[in-house]
Amino acid sequence: MRRSRKAQQTRTALVAGGAGFLGSHLCEALFGIGYRVICIDNFLTGRMENITPLIGQSRFRLIEQDICSPLELGEPVDRVFNLACAASPPRYQADPVHTTRTCVVGSLNLLELAVRDGARFLQASTSEVYGDPEQHPQREDYLGHVNCTGPRACYDEGKRTAETLCFDYLRADRADVRVARIFNTYGPRMDPADGRIVSNLVMQALEKRPMTIFGDGRQTRSFCYVTDLVEGLLRLMD
Repeated sequence: MRRSRKAQQTRTALVAGGAGFLGSHLCEALFGIGYRVICIDNFLTGRMENITPLIGQSRFRLIEQDICSPLELGEPVDRVFNLACAASPPRYQADPVHTTRTCVVGSLNLLELAVRDGARFLQASTSEVYGDPEQHPQREDYLGHVNCTGPRACYDEGKRTAETLCFDYLRADRADVRVARIFNTYGPRMDPADGRIVSNLVMQALEKRPMTIFGDGRQTRSFCYVTDLVEGLLRLMD
């Protein structure tokens, strides 16, 4: 991390999706600055090896559960990070109904938990909320151009609804929320079969295959290294 932090006494952070690519790096960072970390994951896309260094540590607890089920932790938390949901198109399209449920029901469950504990809440959103944008690059106040019935809508609309819930809770003064719209993240532990541009191009290069570029090659993307993203999420929750 670029700058040191100290958790006040021993605060507790819940990381939903904590065994995934992003979540595992976040768990490590939180643990490293003194937090007690509760990782909840259903392991549909998360992997145990991502969090192996934390298993058995006194300030780390793993709960194997789907966030669509009622959440009863048995202890209060100070921070809730919702990173739960497959972000790879092949993965989230494999079970679109579950993807939508995770984004909506799962987010609602975590928001209610944050309300009960008075915890600060962060929703990991996505560039996909802009859909097939007609504006490049997108301003933060751009409302997007989304197909609400298309094959990717389970993720696009699911994340948009999760954002709606967050700001409904905020406007009702029920929860202290943050939303991070994450674009293309890369780094250690990313899935080689992710189905997105970085993993596709890297695997094609390693296998000495032609690199696939969709469209006319003039597209632009925003890329962020995983530890830089984690740094941003932590600063957002300061």
